[in-house]
Amino acid sequence: MNLVARAQAFILKPKDEWIKVKGESTPALQLVTGYAVPLAAISYIALFIGEALIGYRVPFLGWIRIPIGRALLHAVFYYVLALASVYALGFIINALAPNFGSRQNLDNAMKLAIYSMTPFWIGGVFNLLPFLSWLWFLLGIYGLYVMYLGFQAGLMDTPKEKVAGYLIVSIVAYVVLFGIIAVIMGAIFAVGTLSPRF
Repeated sequence: MNLVARAQAFILKPKDEWIKVKGESTPALQLVTGYAVPLAAISYIALFIGEALIGYRVPFLGWIRIPIGRALLHAVFYYVLALASVYALGFIINALAPNFGSRQNLDNAMKLAIYSMTPFWIGGVFNLLPFLSWLWFLLGIYGLYVMYLGFQAGLMDTPKEKVAGYLIVSIVAYVVLFGIIAVIMGAIFAVGTLSPRF
């Protein structure tokens, strides 16, 4: 698998790419190590650079940079927990399958979870300039559309009338996972100038 070509295809032509992906037999572990690990690193390397080296303006406080050690720890923790949440989402999508008349297939569930994150991970480059990080989240919303197209492409053999429900429950599960990450990170980095970014 060509990482750059695949990521580009999921940004520009996700519908066509899901058709290709559906016919592939890529084990879940290979998806994580060969695709998610390097692609997700973009967001968190950019987060480190943006917080520690570039910094951002806070009203009445001026220009703030987070100490390098703390910013590095911050980025590493978010990176590990974000990967764990995506991996967990794959298991959740697979476990939910029977509730929506779908066929359980862990490899395909992992494809849905991991490939749908492509816009979010690539958009993480906006963390280089923290005041643009809101664009990161916009690309994350586009990732939900990419996931929808994956369900529509039949990765879980979901009846068309149940795709919307399956997607919504999967999104809710992911929001809950992100909420858990935010709580964990808030407890670890209980500093007013740090905001949850995952």
